[in-house]
Amino acid sequence: MSASGGLPGGPLGDWSTARPRRLRRTSALRRLVADVRVHPADLVLPMFVREGVDEPVPISSMPGVVQHSRSSLRKAAVEAVEAGVGGLILFGVPADKDARGSGADDPGGIVQLALADLAGEVGGDVVLMSDLCLDEYTDHGHCGLLTADGEVDNDATLVRYAEIALAQARAGAEVVAPSGMMDGQVAAIRAALDGGGFTHLPILAYSAKYASAFYGPFREAAQCAPRFGDRAGYQQDPARSVGEALREVALDLAEGADAVMVKPALAYLDILRAVADAVDVPVAAYQVSGEYAMIEAAAAAGWIDRDRMIAETITGIARAGADIILTYWAVEVARGLRSTR
Repeated sequence: MSASGGLPGGPLGDWSTARPRRLRRTSALRRLVADVRVHPADLVLPMFVREGVDEPVPISSMPGVVQHSRSSLRKAAVEAVEAGVGGLILFGVPADKDARGSGADDPGGIVQLALADLAGEVGGDVVLMSDLCLDEYTDHGHCGLLTADGEVDNDATLVRYAEIALAQARAGAEVVAPSGMMDGQVAAIRAALDGGGFTHLPILAYSAKYASAFYGPFREAAQCAPRFGDRAGYQQDPARSVGEALREVALDLAEGADAVMVKPALAYLDILRAVADAVDVPVAAYQVSGEYAMIEAAAAAGWIDRDRMIAETITGIARAGADIILTYWAVEVARGLRSTR
């Protein structure tokens, strides 16, 4: 009998030639054989820019994230570029809101001004993306125009999305990312961009966006919580299986989307994997505010290893098939990745 209990030649057979642990023994070995790798250029940093402020405004539910002033936004964008982050996506927080979300396509609106600022500051060094929706700009907080009885009017909203797309393109957006989950939104935006001379501008479609509780902190950050009801009538139902997500993705691609997104990421890794397997365009995943807030809160309480948790979740998102990862930790993670190269 051997010192290991006689297993060689025993009931489990001779296992001496099959030892997967050999390649896990040291950090250098693990790094050598890793087949899921995240690069700084895969990361996109979501950024909030607020009208009428001179200093960054902290977001209580997202420690370390702020509503930027135009000045602080430019500085943070330079830091992101220096870290090697691949893209920035802008969300606007206007001073005034109305029923049609007029600030969303106003040439003097906060996102249009910020896009122009960033185009001058970091244009060509990072991809400038703009969230295309109405919830941050409407006084009711919904993602579209409302009918007289308070329902979101899908087709009337498409007209507004087309107008917003043109405003963002003219301001310097290099990718527009419609997130409202209106039926036909990609086709309406594609037609508007093409008709306006922006045939070159890609659309990153929020194709599989779920009605999720993980968005809570974002609604503080963007000041966009709906005044009544919820968004379950147009965002996807978490209880639906992958088939509906694939249908939404297929519709967006048929309408002219150049890349697609799954949102949130962590609770929808099965959806992400299925989408990545089904399409031949880049697939993005959004590690949303609730995912960020949970980890930061647990780390602040001393319950978890913060850095390892961040790395593990982002690796998991990449392993599930994401080519592009939107994360509020983009700069921190990018710096860490570059320091270990």
